[in-house]
Formats: sequence, C-alpha cells, structure tokens
Amino acid sequence: MNTELSLDTLRIDQARLWESLMTLAKIGATAKGGVCRLALTELDRQGRDLVTGWAREEGMTVTVDRIGNIFMRRPGRNDALPPVVTGSHIDTQPTGGKFDGNYGVLAGLEVVRTLNEHGIQTEAPLEVVVWTNEEGSRFVPVMMGSGVFCGAFSLEHAYAATDTAGKTVKDELARIGYIGPETPGDHPIGAYFETHIEQGPVLENADRVIGVVPAVLGLTWYDCVVTGFESHAGPTPMAIRKDALQVALRIMQEVVAIANRTPPYGRGTVGMVQVSPNSRNVIPGQVKFSIDLRNVSEELLSRMNQELHDYIEGIRRETGLDIALQQVSHYPPCPFHPTCVDAVRAATAMLGYSTMDVVSGAGHDAIYAARVAPAGMIFVPCKDGVSHNEIEDADPAHLAAGANVLLQAMLSTSRGMK
Repeated sequence: MNTELSLDTLRIDQARLWESLMTLAKIGATAKGGVCRLALTELDRQGRDLVTGWAREEGMTVTVDRIGNIFMRRPGRNDALPPVVTGSHIDTQPTGGKFDGNYGVLAGLEVVRTLNEHGIQTEAPLEVVVWTNEEGSRFVPVMMGSGVFCGAFSLEHAYAATDTAGKTVKDELARIGYIGPETPGDHPIGAYFETHIEQGPVLENADRVIGVVPAVLGLTWYDCVVTGFESHAGPTPMAIRKDALQVALRIMQEVVAIANRTPPYGRGTVGMVQVSPNSRNVIPGQVKFSIDLRNVSEELLSRMNQELHDYIEGIRRETGLDIALQQVSHYPPCPFHPTCVDAVRAATAMLGYSTMDVVSGAGHDAIYAARVAPAGMIFVPCKDGVSHNEIEDADPAHLAAGANVLLQAMLSTSRGMK
C-alpha cells in the first residue's frame, strides 16, 4: 500500500470518468443525444467489449457467467475473501440516456483506476459487475441477469425469453459471444454497492448532492379489464348504459386515492389504457388498463392492494359489470443492509457533501443483489429528474461526488473484511 497517501484524501478523476461515459455513449448514440443500446444486440456486444477492454488494461481479470453477467476483478491482499462488488448495467431503453446504468459501471471502473494510479491495495478483492438485460426493453423479465444470479427465476426461463422477432435470449447471448462457463449465483459477493442517477427530482429540488438510499419501494402490477356493453352513443339513454370506460375511470381515480392515503411513499399509477372499440359514437364496451401500486413496506403495500380489491368488489356489486383483476408482477420492498447504508452515510459525511435519504421508486439490480449479500445504493441528481429519455443529463461534479462516495464506501468495507 502507498503509505504516503491518506486514504481519506483520495479522490477520483472527474474528467476521466466523464470521458469514459461519453465514449461509451457513442455506441448506440441517437440523433437527440441519447443512447439506444438494447440488450444482446451487436451494439451491446460492442459496449461489453469496450468496458471489459478497459478493465483488462487496468490488470483486472474478467469472468462471465451463463446468463452473460460480467465480473471484472481487482485482487486484494487476501484474495480468499469474498469481493466487495459494485456495478450496474450498460443496456439501455430504446430512447435512453447516457447515464442510467452506465454510470454505475463506469464509476466502479473509475474506483479501480484511482486505486491503481496511487498504488493502493485493498484487503479484500474489488469487483465491477455488468448485469445482463436490466432494462427489459428487448427481453422480459427486467433485471434478468441479477434475477437469475440470485435465483428469482431460472436460467432456463431467461434463456427461453424472446424478442418481438422471436429471437431467444440464449441464441442472442451465444451470437454476441457472452455465454460464459460460470453458473449464475456461484460467484461470491461479500458486499454490493450501486451508484445511480436518481431518475427523479427529489435531490435536485432539495439542492442535495448525494442521496443515501435506505430502501427501494416494493411494487404490485395488475392488468384490469372492465367489460360493459357497447352500443350507439345517440339512441342509448344514460340511465341504461353499461359504459365500461366510466366504471374504469372510477377505479383509476381510486388507484390515485389509495396512494394518497399512504404518504409519503405511496404511489399509484395507471399508465396504459386500451378502450374498445375506441370509436367516437360508440359507448365503450371494454377497457383494459394497467395498475401500478408501490410503497416502502410490505405492510403498507399489502394495505394498498387490499383496498384496491375491496373497492373493485364494491363497484362490481354496484354496477353489475364484469371486472377482472389479474396480478402480473410483484416485487417486495427491499430495505438495504444497515452496514452498507452506514458505509455510504459515513463516506458522504467524511467527504462533506450535502445529503439526504432518498427511497428509490425504481427497480435496480441492487434489489436482487441484496438477496445474496449486504447491499446499498448511492444516488446523485439528474437534470429535472428526467431519465429513460434521450435528454437525460447529469452534472459532471455530481457524478464525481457519487464516485468518490463509492470509493470511500468500498475502501471502508474492504478494510472491515478480515
């Protein structure tokens, strides 16, 4: 170890981190300044090759598992210890930005570059991971690589997933050369940290630099179908109509009301609506719509779900219309490990950055990593809270601050692993 340098004064290279982000963003660059680099495409292969090439230049060894997760390892003094891991993903939305996921991977690489630059060896090894298909834009389920890794669903289930052209995950992984020999889940993780742009407006509105993330909201998704009876809009009196849309609108409003009854973390959203027959002068006979409920604890989320079921049962009895409610997804709330949360909090305080706790409303690979190891997250602001959009933007100084917090949190965690 370089004994002449105090680890507390160690900082990453802001310009180098920014240059790495902009270089990766060229792969799949869009005309509006964003990135389209869908999972397991040729562009994804190019991005993977670029990042793993940078890792090898830093002396890191690279291993890949059978779902395509990439682990880039910097050895420690005691290489038998489980590694302190950081990372995220480099696949994007079709109209994605430069920072979602990519920042978490390249912040980890910048930590390694900084340690190498100053000749610092950690007690435990450090690793940077690139998880496969976090976005789920081309293949579902979302967070596929980390989900298979932690056993949330099987490798066979992930392999069988197809895109709109009928191409499978397994075939596309093989085509781009990223089916590795390692069995997902066999790779040890001692602790996991993930840095990310917030993807929301809280930090920017509060003028804070670092978000300490104690938890991720749990969610339940439903498809709801209200079936009435379509008929002519002119001759049919109001009193005898079976208007599916009017009943659906009442349920949609209740979704928002349920969320408002469980502040501050209750969320209720209807984001997709399909009206049939969708004709100007026909009373809607059927409406299908999505329901998204979220909250910070299983107790509160369960309460929201029960209130939704009770309301729908009541309106079904009142109107006589058929209302089908099908749950299509459920992720329980994810509280992060106190050790990792405290490491992030301590690093932020030591570095002197303004901070606040921010519970994440979006899903991240850290949710699945937390099932197999202590985990935590670090948020930095993004401009206007915009993400999953080509205009997604972030301040280079904020990105550097998040990477500095990551550096110190990983260093302190590595020292604690004896």
